[in-house]
Parts: sequence; C-alpha cells; structure tokens
Amino acid sequence: MLARGEVDAALVPVIEYQRIDDISIVPDVCVGSKTAVRSVVLVTRKNNLKKVERVALDESSRTSAALVKIIFREFLNFEPEWTTAAPDLHSMMQQADAALIIGDPAMTISGEQFRVFDLATLWHEFTGCGFVFAMWMVRNESVGKIPAIDFAAARDEGLANLDQVIASYPHRIPFSADEMRQYLIENIGFKVDEEMRKGLNQYFALAHKHSLIDFAKDLVFIGE
Repeated sequence: MLARGEVDAALVPVIEYQRIDDISIVPDVCVGSKTAVRSVVLVTRKNNLKKVERVALDESSRTSAALVKIIFREFLNFEPEWTTAAPDLHSMMQQADAALIIGDPAMTISGEQFRVFDLATLWHEFTGCGFVFAMWMVRNESVGKIPAIDFAAARDEGLANLDQVIASYPHRIPFSADEMRQYLIENIGFKVDEEMRKGLNQYFALAHKHSLIDFAKDLVFIGE
C-alpha cells in the first residue's frame, strides 16, 4: 500500500526500504531482536545447517527469506537449492530438508522432532548485531504530516500497558499471557539504537553483495 501511494505511512518489512522509491524511516521505532526472536526460525531435521541441501522459503516474508540466503551464502559459505512454498511446515518439509517459518507457528514447533534455528540468534552470532525486521516508513511527500504522530510515545504507551494489550487478543494468540509478556519484553526489541542501526546497514550491504537487492541506499531517518 505504501509503494502504491495508498497510505502516507506504514509498518514495512525492512527489505522494502530498498525497493520503494521516495520514502524515509521513522526514527527510534522498529520491530527487531537482539537475542532470540522466536517467531522467525529455520527448521530442519539435520543436526547441522551445513548438511542442508534444499530450503523451502515462505516468500511472503521477503526480509526473512533474504536473511536466510545471506546466512547461507555469506556465513556458511555454500548455496543450497531454494524453493518457495505456502507457509505450512508439514508440506514444506516434504519437499525440502529445511523450512523458513515465521509468526505464531514458529513458536510452537517441537524441538524433539526438529532442530530449530532462530534467525535473530544466528545473525547475532555471526555479526554481533541485533536484527531489524520491520520499521515505520513514510512517503517523502507526506513527511510534513508525521510530526503530529508520536510513534515513540505510542510504542512506550503500548509497552507500559502490555497486560491490557495482551488481554485484548484472548482468542487470537495461542499462548498464555505470561508467555506473551515474556516474548514482547525479552525477545522483541522496539527501539533503534546504534547496534540495531549497524545491523541494519550490514544486512543491506550483504543483501546487495549477494544480489538480493539492486543497490543499498543510505538510511534516511526523518528529522536527521
């Protein structure tokens, strides 16, 4: 919708920053992780990623799909075969020996049947940086409207009222309130500090190196 000009601002997967023209980033607000994100994982029956021969990717998550390719090409130094599939673990594992799973299903995969590799953990182990999955972005022609919206204050208000936020989704989240609170506090990061910026710049540089984006334009934050 942002790319088509249907909205002025949107929470966008970060890879799209390099694919959409004339946009800027809202500073200090993101969806990312400095440790284990838990909800973005690579699942395999192999005991070592270097033994993986074919990976099924859910291409609806283009940021995570690019991250998987970067991990294999840059850090594991080999290229498995890639295939795309609907985000269903059972069907994905029938056609590949590893699968990219995101969202709630990623958090409920049995560690007894599969080896589960957390992508944010892998990224941190290889780079020492946090990983940003999504950020608020604004069309440049609409930047003048954005000061009226305090994104950071909205983030802080949400974090200060987590119990109320969690209670408003009783039937949509397959986890207990304590599990969701732990996930939102310990696994997800909502602020863009220097570590996150460094990780974001490195992700874009490696995505360009491995031909996943045409170029890596500089980060442009509103007000900076």
